[in-house]
Amino acid sequence: MNPLKKPLNTLLAAAMMATPLLTVSQTALAQSAEEKGLAISKEAKARDEGWGDMQAEMKMVLRNRQGQESTREIRMKSLEVKGDGDKSLTMFDKPRDVKGTNFLSFSHAVGADDQWLYLPALKRVKRIASRNKSGPFMGSEFAYEDLSSFEIEKYTYKYIKDEGCSDGLNCFVVEQYPVDKNSGYTRRQVWMDDQEYRIWKVEFYDRKDSRLKTLEFSGYKQYLDKYWRADLQQVVNHQTGKSTDLIWSNYRFQTGLQDKDFNKNTLKRAR
Repeated sequence: MNPLKKPLNTLLAAAMMATPLLTVSQTALAQSAEEKGLAISKEAKARDEGWGDMQAEMKMVLRNRQGQESTREIRMKSLEVKGDGDKSLTMFDKPRDVKGTNFLSFSHAVGADDQWLYLPALKRVKRIASRNKSGPFMGSEFAYEDLSSFEIEKYTYKYIKDEGCSDGLNCFVVEQYPVDKNSGYTRRQVWMDDQEYRIWKVEFYDRKDSRLKTLEFSGYKQYLDKYWRADLQQVVNHQTGKSTDLIWSNYRFQTGLQDKDFNKNTLKRAR
């Protein structure tokens, strides 16, 4: 039984037994689309809490409209922060023209994220302004705001429908509306399965509410018997014809990272 429907069924049965001569108002008992969208999103968030810290390697493959590719090799560190958004450090190792570039992000549940980019050619740390969060990250089809951890408070929600998705699973389709006025999106449509609440697809709509890009996830594996991570993320920009693949490997959890490992003052020396 779908866990989101069980409380409604239980309540309805109890009401019918208690008041057999009265008609129970389905409208009063029914969960609104907004409430259901929020409940699904809260469940997805709750299932991915408690991992502590994580490290991984990644290849970023940039592809232009003509199909020409360039590849970057990256290391990633993340730290879970209780009561707020996560911290992450992204370090570019190859090719030579981006080697030493480091990106630090402090996600926040409420308010604008804090993000900094160290550019070795300029030997300086650049703060990413809130109004620029919709800009492309290092020439990819990911925006700076896409690199923020998912926090419930960042969006309002609406359940749209159930629909079949990857591997024959049933997916909830939920619309998420950014609270941040500087977001580059009016909404995101998210497909997540009703078994493990893994995200399989996200469609992004720009400020004109036109479909901008689609992000798909595949190759999920489970870690620590609880946390699911995809080996491949592929985003296609429908307006430019460009695409970016993120190929993940060597996930490691609970490696002992601490808050001091995510410090903007040491961003120039991050290794």
